[in-house]
Amino acid sequence: MKWIRHLSPEIEESPETIGGKAFGLVTLMRLGLPAPPGFVITTAACRAFLHTGQFPGGLVTELASALTELGARQVSVRSGSEVSMPGMMDTVLNVEPEDVEHSVAAVFGSWNTPRARTYRALNDIPDDLGTAVTVQKMVYGNRDEHSGTGVAFSRNPNTGEPAPYGDVLFGHQGESVVSGAASPLPLAALDREPQVLEALTAALARIEGHYRDACYVEFTFESGELWLLQTRPGRFVGRAAIRVAVDVADAGIISRAEAVHRVSQHDIETAQTAHMEATAVLARGLGACPGVATGTVVTTSDKAAQANGPVILVRPETSPLDMHGLAAAKGVVTARGGPTSHAAVVARAMGKPAVVGVPGLAVDHGSISVNGQAVPEGTLVTIDGTSGEIALGRVEVTTAGSDPHLTRLLGWA
Repeated sequence: MKWIRHLSPEIEESPETIGGKAFGLVTLMRLGLPAPPGFVITTAACRAFLHTGQFPGGLVTELASALTELGARQVSVRSGSEVSMPGMMDTVLNVEPEDVEHSVAAVFGSWNTPRARTYRALNDIPDDLGTAVTVQKMVYGNRDEHSGTGVAFSRNPNTGEPAPYGDVLFGHQGESVVSGAASPLPLAALDREPQVLEALTAALARIEGHYRDACYVEFTFESGELWLLQTRPGRFVGRAAIRVAVDVADAGIISRAEAVHRVSQHDIETAQTAHMEATAVLARGLGACPGVATGTVVTTSDKAAQANGPVILVRPETSPLDMHGLAAAKGVVTARGGPTSHAAVVARAMGKPAVVGVPGLAVDHGSISVNGQAVPEGTLVTIDGTSGEIALGRVEVTTAGSDPHLTRLLGWA
């Protein structure tokens, strides 16, 4: 049995075999878009490893041969299950060829970490799927002043507005954006590298045309050259999902009937987005997931998971280790990170209000402070994931006005 597939436009395997990440890379290659060369170890190899604790017979030999053929000094080793599990499993960058076996084993083993198991339980993902592992030649977003990394959507994931949207960090590698450890710049800052921005915008349009839907990409640019590292459909919710469905139908790309079927009852309900009417705003960050939530401040995920009443989880940034807290909280606030950081992506997947990148927010054990104003844990706050506002206490909430895109969609229905 062969455990490895080389990434190429000719691969006919499904995400069940090569994982969603590798399947997306094959899609990019078929569209003629730039993706680093590499290969993928199948989900079957992971299942065998999890069953025995050892690589299945023949994998070590295949791996050595594939690395020789790739000829890269350093590689990235990334997880990629059939179903997207953002940030829940390990990724290892800057791996030397002699450390690849150890890194592959670490990624396989991360399938059964508590954070991954929690995410699967919350999203009804079977435990026996296993993850594929994608190994690619490294491209360096920290190479020089004309290098960087980012995450981009073909449309605004909060509103569905048809314009590229995302984050970029110059002089960094990919984990800095996704983790939220650094506060990125808006995607428009790429205008200082016009050739990269032009190539990325064209790529987003091509991918959206392929999916007939909004799309998401992770990218790195090295010395002014664009590389795409991952892509998938955007998976928007609420008003954003409704607008995209209507816009794509208006463009004649899908039928009105298909647009109606794309939108869920949950999308329609969340499209009636509430907004808080705060007279005194404690802080403003970036709205990362629409909606209003009220709860008491907690500063650790353990406290959020153990709380009896509704809580707002406030963190410097979140990581996969915060999954149990994110699942328990009514909403999340972070001091760092942007609209495509871990906190934003997971909150959006869970449909929970989120505010990220709050200037002047400091998180300590037992309290937070905003521009020097102390706010103890247990303080009641209200957050607005649309406006990015945070207010003390329980705030009056009003429902947004009618959405013309929703009105049209319901008319088609």
